[in-house]
Amino acid sequence: MLSMIGLIGGLALLIYLTMKGMNLLVAGPLCALFVAVLSGLPLFPQLAPDGGANLVTNYMTGFSGFVASWYLMFLLGSIFGKVMEDSGAADSVSKWVVDKLGMKQAVLAVVAACAILTYGGVSLFVVAFSVYPMALSLFKQADLPRRFIPAALAFGSVTFTMTSAGSPEIQNWIPIEHLGTTPYAGWEVSLIVAVFMAVFGYWWLKRMITKAVSNGERFVARKNDPVVANKELPNPIVGLIPLLVVLIISFIFHDSLKQSALIIALLGGVIATYLLNRKYFTSFWNAVSDGTMGALVAIGNTAAVVGFGGVAKAVPAFQVAVDAMTSIPGSPLIGGAIAVSVIAGMTGSASGGQAIALPLLAPHYMDLGVNTEALHRTVAISSGALDSLPHNGYVVTTVRAICGESHKDAYGAVGIVTVVVPLIGLALAIALFSIGLGI
Repeated sequence: MLSMIGLIGGLALLIYLTMKGMNLLVAGPLCALFVAVLSGLPLFPQLAPDGGANLVTNYMTGFSGFVASWYLMFLLGSIFGKVMEDSGAADSVSKWVVDKLGMKQAVLAVVAACAILTYGGVSLFVVAFSVYPMALSLFKQADLPRRFIPAALAFGSVTFTMTSAGSPEIQNWIPIEHLGTTPYAGWEVSLIVAVFMAVFGYWWLKRMITKAVSNGERFVARKNDPVVANKELPNPIVGLIPLLVVLIISFIFHDSLKQSALIIALLGGVIATYLLNRKYFTSFWNAVSDGTMGALVAIGNTAAVVGFGGVAKAVPAFQVAVDAMTSIPGSPLIGGAIAVSVIAGMTGSASGGQAIALPLLAPHYMDLGVNTEALHRTVAISSGALDSLPHNGYVVTTVRAICGESHKDAYGAVGIVTVVVPLIGLALAIALFSIGLGI
C-alpha cells in the first residue's frame, strides 16, 4: 500500500514540480527518491543485496541506457532540424504552406506547416521554434486569441504525424527493436486513424477558437513578439527535398537496418540540406553546434524521466499495476495500450514510456501470439496520448519558452488536441485491428 502511494505520489510530484518550472534533470531524480523512500528501496548499491535493486543503480541504468540506445538519433535529428532552420529551408516550406492556404485559414496553415515538417523528420522542438513566428503573424492578422497557438503547433506535430506509419520520429521506431516490425507496421489502420485525428482534432480546435472569439477574446500584441525575418529563402521545392531524402532513405533501409536506418536517413537529410542550400546558411557549423546542444538537452530531459521510470518499475507497486493492466479482459491490445499510455503519462514522454514498457510487455504479448504489426501501431499511437500531460518536456517548452503563455491559459486546448483526440484515435485503432483490418 505504501509503495503504491509512493508510486502515485512520485508521479503527482513530478507533474507539480514541472508545472512550477523545475528542470526535469533535477525533478526526475528527486521524484525517484520520493518513490524509493516510500517503497523501502535501498538508496545506494552498497546498501542493497548483491545485484539487488537500488535508487542510484536503477535510476542511472535507465538514464544511461536510453542515452546509449537513442543518442545518435536525437543528435542527427536535432542537427537536421537546425540546419533546415538556419538555411531557411524550414521557413521556406512553412511559408509556402501559409501562402497557399492564406490568412483566412490561419489555423489550418499552422497545423499543416507543422505536420509537413514533422513527418519529414524535423525535430518537434525545431518545428515549434520555426513555425511559431509565422503562426504569431497569422493569428495577429486574423485577430485570433494567441493562447491557442501552442495547441495549433502541438496538434500538427505530436498527434497524427508523430505516431503514424512511415514517420521518421523515434516514437514510430522504438517498437521495431522489440517487435521485429517495420516503421510501416499496420499502415492501413494508421492511415484511417491519422485522417480521423487530423479532421476531428482540427474541427475541435477551430470550435474552441471560434467560441473564444465569440466570447470577445482577441489577439493581444506584446513588445517582445518575434518578427518573421525578411532574409532570402530557398525555393520551397528545394526546401522539401531534404525531407523527402529522409523518408526515402528510411524506407529503403528499414528492413535491413531496422531502427539504425534512421541514423543514415537523418544524416542524408543533413547532407542534402547543406548541398542544396549552401548559399542561404547564416552559419552551417553554428547550426551544427546548436543542434548538438539541443540534442543533449532533449535526450537529457527524456532520459531523466526514463530514469524515474527505471526506479518506479523496481518497486512492488509497479508490478502490481502492470499485472492489472496486462490481465484486462478482452483484446490484449487494450492491456498493451493502457500500459504504454499510463507509463508514458508517468514519465511525461512518449519515447520514454515505450522504452520502459516494451521490454516488459513485448515478450509477454508475443508469447500470447498477438499480431506484432497491430501491437506496434497500437503502442505507437497510445504512447502519444497521456505523454502530453502538463509535465511533458515538449509541452513545457512550447507553452512557456516558445509561446510565452501560461499553462493556465494555454494547456486546456493543448490537452484536448494532444491527449483527448489521440485517446479517441487509439480506441478507433484497437477497434479496427479487432475486426481484422490490417492484420
